[in-house]
Amino acid sequence: MKRAVLFGGAAVLGWILARHRRGAGHDTTSGAPVHQTGRAARNARMAGMGAKVGTSYAVHRARRAFAPEPRRAELDLEHQMHTAEQVAQTLGNMKGAMMKVGQMLSYLDEGLPEPLRDALAQLQQDAPPMSGELAAGVVERELGSPPQRLFAEWDPVPIAAASIGQVHRAITREGQAVAVKIQYPGVDEAITSDLNSAGMLFAGMRTMFPGLETGPVLDEIRSRLTEELDYRKEAESQRFFADAYDGHPFIHIPAVVDEYCTGRVFTSELADGVRFDEAEQWSQEERDLAAETIYRFAIGSMWRLHVFNGDPHPGNYLFRPGGRVTFLDFGLVKFLTPEEVYPLQRLIETIVIDPDPAAFRQTLEDVGFLHHDSALTDDEVVGYFRHFYQFALDEESGVLDEKYASLIARKLFQLDGAGSPGIQRSGNVPPAYVILQRINLGLYAVLGQLRAKAPWRAISEELWPWVDAPPATELGKQHAAWLAGRRAPAAD
Repeated sequence: MKRAVLFGGAAVLGWILARHRRGAGHDTTSGAPVHQTGRAARNARMAGMGAKVGTSYAVHRARRAFAPEPRRAELDLEHQMHTAEQVAQTLGNMKGAMMKVGQMLSYLDEGLPEPLRDALAQLQQDAPPMSGELAAGVVERELGSPPQRLFAEWDPVPIAAASIGQVHRAITREGQAVAVKIQYPGVDEAITSDLNSAGMLFAGMRTMFPGLETGPVLDEIRSRLTEELDYRKEAESQRFFADAYDGHPFIHIPAVVDEYCTGRVFTSELADGVRFDEAEQWSQEERDLAAETIYRFAIGSMWRLHVFNGDPHPGNYLFRPGGRVTFLDFGLVKFLTPEEVYPLQRLIETIVIDPDPAAFRQTLEDVGFLHHDSALTDDEVVGYFRHFYQFALDEESGVLDEKYASLIARKLFQLDGAGSPGIQRSGNVPPAYVILQRINLGLYAVLGQLRAKAPWRAISEELWPWVDAPPATELGKQHAAWLAGRRAPAAD
C-alpha cells in the first residue's frame, strides 16, 4: 500500500509539472540544439508523459480491482515496468531542468517502485548525448577553432553526458589528458524559460505546503541554476575547492585548464577512477572508506570552508581503493556567511550535544525554518526534525542504508504520512538553506546506496569546529596530518 500511495504522489508531481510548465525546446538526442522555438514539442512530451502515466495508473487500478490476489502482483510488476520505461525515457531525452527532476525523483529510493527507481537511477550517470558534429561546433564557436585543431587528440564520442552538458576526452598539444565539458546549445534559454514559468508550479506547491514562502525559494533556485549555466563560474568554484584540498591524501579535485574554458566550455585534467556502479560492488571495507570520504568532503567543507557542492549524486564521483575519491562537477556551489552557519551549529548543539527542545525550536524560528505562530509543541517539532540528525545521535557505529535515505526524502516531501501535517502548515525553507536541502537528499542517498557503516557521530565531532574532537578513523588521522601541514583557507 505504501508504494502505491507514493507512486501516486510521483504521478501527481508529473501531472503538475505537465500542467504548469511552459516547456523550453526539444530533445537533443538527434544532435539538435535546444531552441526556444521547440517549446511546443517539449511541452507536448511532458504533457504526454503525464497523461500516459495517469491513464496507465487508472487502468491498472481498474484491472487490479477485479483480479484474483495472485494475479495482482503480476499486474503491479507489469505496470511498474511500463511506467519506468515511459518516465525514464522522457526525462532522460529532455535534458536540462526535467533531467534534473528525474535525478531528484531517483533520490526517493524506496519510495518508488523498484523498476522505476532503477530506470531513473540511470539518469544519475548518463543522458543521451548530442552529436559529435554539434559538440565540435560549440567548441569552435567558443574557442575559435574546431577541437581537432585545438587538441593533439580529440574523441568525438562523449565519455559522459548529463543534464546540461556532455564530456569529451582530449589530449592537449602539451600532452596533458583533459576532460572537456560542452554545454548543450540552447539549454541556457531552455532552463531560463523553465525557471520563468516555475512560479505557477510553486504557487501550486502552496496548497501542499502552506507554510512555504515560495517566492524567496524560487529566487534562490533561479540564482543558483543561473550560475550553473555559466561554466566560468564553475571554473572559479572548482579552482577554490582544488586549492582548498591541494595535496589531500584522499580527496582529489581535478585542476582547471583555464586555456580551454569559456562560459559554455569547461576543461579540467582527466581523472582516473571507477564509476559508482562498480564501486557499489566493492567489499564492505572499501565501500565504507569511499562513503567516509564523501561525507568528510561534504560536511567538512561546509564547516571548515563555509561552502558546499550542492549536486551530490553518483555521477559526480570517481573511486579508487583506500577511500580515494575524485569529486566532479562544481556548477552548483553555495557559499554561506558566518551568520548563516552559526544557526546550523546551534541546531546541532540543542538536538544532538545538549538536547534542549525549547532552544532548538527557538533557533528554528529565529532563522526561519519554523513560523513563530506554529501551534506545534516543542516535542512535536523535535520529533519531526530528529530523523535528520539520527546519524549523529547514535554514538555507536551505524549503517546509513537506503531505508534511512528514503525516509529522509519522504519526511522532507511529507509523503505517505511520514511527517506531521503541522509542519506542512508552519514549516519553511529560508533562501540561504534551499540548496543545502540537496544534502538531505543527494548525500544520504549516495551513502545509502553504498550501505556504508562508520562511527558517524565521532567523525562528525571531528568536523564540527566547536567540538574539534580527535581523529576517530584512519582517514581522520590522514586528514589531520594533512591539515596540520598546511595553512587552511579561512572562511570569509
